[in-house]
Amino acid sequence: MGHQHHDMGPSFSGTVVLDLGGDSGALIIHTGRELHGREIEISRADRDGPRTHSAVRERHVRDGVFHSAVYPDLEAGPYTVWWDDVTPAGAISVTGGAITEFAWPSSSPPRSD
Repeated sequence: MGHQHHDMGPSFSGTVVLDLGGDSGALIIHTGRELHGREIEISRADRDGPRTHSAVRERHVRDGVFHSAVYPDLEAGPYTVWWDDVTPAGAISVTGGAITEFAWPSSSPPRSD
């Protein structure tokens, strides 16, 4: 049947609604434009569980255009940002009621094996 087409049109400020409350926070991963359309996965660092993914989109803000993946409603706690299936790109801590920002590394992190 072919793959599903995801509309990766630009999103304008105001279209990302972040639900920030007591125990939920948001994460924004800033990337370069070369990652446009790529899915970036994150997972809880303190327990096993499913990974959450979000696609990098082009976002228009007053100062220009930037590329980011947004995770709007995350339980507060430590998370791993995944470079690929097996390599972490970094670790972040999401705080309830706040937006955490993470800058995507410009080069691949060293492998641990």
